[in-house]
Amino acid sequence: MAAARVWRLAGACVLGLCALSAVAGTRAVPAPDWAAGYDASQMIVVAVANKPDPQPGAGATPRGYDTLPDYAGGDRGIALAKRLSADYALHELSAWVIEPLRLRCMVFALPPASDRAELLARLQRDKRVRIAQPLQEFNTFGATVAGANPASAQAPPKAAYNDPYLGLQHNFAAIAAAGAQRATLGSGVRIALIDTGVDAAHPDLHGRIAEQRDFVGSGTSSAERHGTEVAGVISAVANNKLGIVGVAPAAQLLAYRACWALPPPASGARCNSYTLALALGAALASDARIINLSLGGPADPLLEQLVAEAIARGVLVVGAVPPDRRLDGFPAVVPGVVAVDAAEQTPSDARVLRAPGRDILTLEPGGHFDYASGSSLATAQVSGALALLLELKPRESAAVLTTLLLDSQHGKAAIDICQAVAALRVASPPVCDGDSAVPATGKGA
Repeated sequence: MAAARVWRLAGACVLGLCALSAVAGTRAVPAPDWAAGYDASQMIVVAVANKPDPQPGAGATPRGYDTLPDYAGGDRGIALAKRLSADYALHELSAWVIEPLRLRCMVFALPPASDRAELLARLQRDKRVRIAQPLQEFNTFGATVAGANPASAQAPPKAAYNDPYLGLQHNFAAIAAAGAQRATLGSGVRIALIDTGVDAAHPDLHGRIAEQRDFVGSGTSSAERHGTEVAGVISAVANNKLGIVGVAPAAQLLAYRACWALPPPASGARCNSYTLALALGAALASDARIINLSLGGPADPLLEQLVAEAIARGVLVVGAVPPDRRLDGFPAVVPGVVAVDAAEQTPSDARVLRAPGRDILTLEPGGHFDYASGSSLATAQVSGALALLLELKPRESAAVLTTLLLDSQHGKAAIDICQAVAALRVASPPVCDGDSAVPATGKGA
């Protein structure tokens, strides 16, 4: 039944329901709405070189593909994709170009009753093919704590903050965020949040969402729990007499929806190679200094190349350690990724940063607040910590900033951001003396 559904979708594209633009072959075939359901076992991802087309002759009119937001490659790449489709009996469901890697990528539906492993092995031996892999799936690593209600247990606010729930943010004290905020709030730092949809209308995110894009379906980004929770931990607004305080309350978020909440009775959220590749491509094209990946899954050649490219450009990529604690999957397997685990877990690797991951008070869609747990939330705190450091030393290398945080957690359960900020040797370093910190004055305060 699942295979039949995939082939019906492919057939619809062939019949013109997934139409190309007026200039044949220059735009991508629209992908399915992934959240509506699909069978990943019947799909593969293939990438070929996106070689530039020959220059037009004198007097010719350039085709201007680079101006198209869904440009799907030059004529050579499109022709090669058609030949591969014919040679292996594949149906192209979607195509897009990753310009930094000079690749044209395609999602193909497999022919009925085919052996995916055998077909991939043949494609991997084909010299025309750069990447051939399954369409893989990934999961976020956070869970809302059932029944929690912070409004029923309002604690007095901490000194120097007027946010009423700050006293319930045990993680804020554990990582010494208040002390660090004496010197920095993360102003001027943009973080690409690749996750589920974010509730940009949440009053505690006012002015923090610089951009929203949806790579899951064709509609407007949905307001979903996991992405909203992670966004709140990173940059909930400080001193607005509302809710909580983010670790970097003046940092701005580029909210890229590449994952979607699973319908009940399932829980959690899912992403795939295609949606994550599009979001990572958008992050590469942006001015984001940090990419937050509170998610993970199997090793994935295409995604690993994209993350490696980001790291080579000096972008800090922060990824969550999965529940099985293994570091051989995406994104932690990529050299240079800042891997983060919950502080409540026994340290499994000296290279892993740790931040609280249990009962973290954060934002929920619809203007609400609740507790959530998981390495997703720990990852968000480290992204916020790096934003604080980057405001002070924008040109500092990822290696130096990561080492500062690693050094700060020696002998402790979690990172100490105040200590890391003080170690930067800035002109006015904070005095890390506990809870009496006065936040810096900045755009997000």
